[in-house]
Order: sequence, then structure tokens, then C-alpha cells
Amino acid sequence: MSTGARYTITVPASTANLGPGFDAFGMALGRHDVVEVTVTGSGLRVEALDAGAGDMSAVPTDESHLVVRALRRTCADLGVAVPGVALRCHNAIPHARGLGSSAAAVVAGVAAGYALAGKEIDDRALQLAAEFEGHADNAAASLYGGFVMAWCAGGTFHAERVNPHPGLRPVVAVPSEQSATQRTRGLLPELVPHADAAFAVGRAALAVRAITERPELLFAATEDRLHQDYREPAFPASVRLLRSLRSRGVAAVISGAGPTVLALTTTGILPPEVDVTEFEVIELPVDPAGVRVRPAGPPDAGDRALS
Repeated sequence: MSTGARYTITVPASTANLGPGFDAFGMALGRHDVVEVTVTGSGLRVEALDAGAGDMSAVPTDESHLVVRALRRTCADLGVAVPGVALRCHNAIPHARGLGSSAAAVVAGVAAGYALAGKEIDDRALQLAAEFEGHADNAAASLYGGFVMAWCAGGTFHAERVNPHPGLRPVVAVPSEQSATQRTRGLLPELVPHADAAFAVGRAALAVRAITERPELLFAATEDRLHQDYREPAFPASVRLLRSLRSRGVAAVISGAGPTVLALTTTGILPPEVDVTEFEVIELPVDPAGVRVRPAGPPDAGDRALS
């Protein structure tokens, strides 16, 4: 890899679970982190810039940075020697809000590694990305775009991508508070009642049809008994908003591990009587393409989506 090679990586946010699809469903959303990667003669330089994500003071700028870790892992896996690297990370995805910021960073690093190796994204890329988090829902959504169904078999991660219904207009309500996935996952029980498991299977199957073909079924399809109520102690204001929206017929869910609330609407708006004073409400379209890699240069120089 020659010194001076440069790429721009654009990676979308994601939402996971979508109600009953715990650790299985993901969807790419139209808010993006942009990472500029330059091969240098030696060393590491990381610059983290706030492009709408909020406070960057806690973001590391050394080898512990997630983009760097994923880039190093991918280059090692692909047999690429990189003498040094400089990263400029424009962060727009809010951190620790349930919008896949960690998965986006990992996907950016994996995509950068593939770009430096001169390779197209393949199934191995999903494996490399998903291994960082232990599940593939967010990573697959950021890699492939659209709506994904992810699973793991024998230690190998897989995902299938489909197009959501064109009338789907997701809205997110993002609180100022953060939430750690490790903490919220720790609130979940080891066992759930058989009736709740059966309920989740039925709703998850219905959700695939609702998201892709029949959005009028979204309210019923997004009912959950596996994780949202158990996580209420971590973000009670978000659960209150969730219940307020659902009491008015809105197909609302907790986005990923929270605390963001996701509403799967066909209008792009929330009922005006719902109190959202503690939240930033944003309509985010579905991102259909997933991660994109562009060699640095003129805007029309080889822009391509890796999928």
C-alpha cells in the first residue's frame, strides 16, 4: 500500500431490534459518520470532529479508537501492510443512544481495510464487523443498507437484506442522556416465559411483512415482550414516551439498546399532543445503500458503494 493513498468512508447510522426482532433485525438510517483515511509513512494520527454527534471529549485518539481497531484487524486479516495511517472522523451519529454509533465505527474501519486492500466488501467483512459486538444486526445494516435480518450459525454471522416499504418514514426521538449497551443487556433475564417467546416469534414474522410490504400492520408487528420493559430502569423517560406513542396507535419501539425511541411512521411526524420536550425529534429516512467508499479526489472520481 503506497503512502498517500486516500479514501473517504461514509457509513450510516442504524436501528436494531425494531420491537420483537431482538439481536436479529436492523435498519440503516440516513445519518452518517464520514471517515477520511490517509496512508502515511509511519505512526497514527486520529482527529475526531463533531458533525452533529455531540461532545467528542470522550472519544479516544489512539489505538483504542474503534475505527483504528477495526482497520488494524481487517488489514491483518487481509494481509495488508499499512506503514502509518491518519484518520479524520466526522461524527454525526449520537454516541450511546441506540443508533449504532459503535457498529458504524467498526464498519468504517472494516470498509477502510478493504479499500486499502483493493477488495470489494464480501461476507468476511460482516464477520469481521460483527465479532466486535457479538451480534450482526447493527453492523449488517450499516454495511448493506435497507432492512436486514441477521443470525449466527456455528460462530459465523450472516445477514439477508431486503428493501423496506417505500412509504416508511422513520422518526427518532433522541434524548440527551446516554445509555451503555452492557448495562441495559445486564437488565435482561436469562429465561423468559414460553408464552412471551412464542409471542415474539409471531410478531417478528409479522414485522418482516409489515416493514417490507404492509406498513398498516406495523403497530401490531412491533409489539415486544422480550426486552423493552425489562430495560425501563435504565431510561424511564424513553419508556414513558414509547407508551405514550403506542397509546395513540404509533408503531414505536426502543431503538437498539436505547435510550432513543424509534417510530415507524408513514407520515414522518409524531402526534402533536405527545410531550417530547426531553427529546430531539428527527425524521431519518432509510439509507438504502449502506457503507460507501470513495477514493479521495474530485467528487466524481470513482464514487462507489461497496455492497
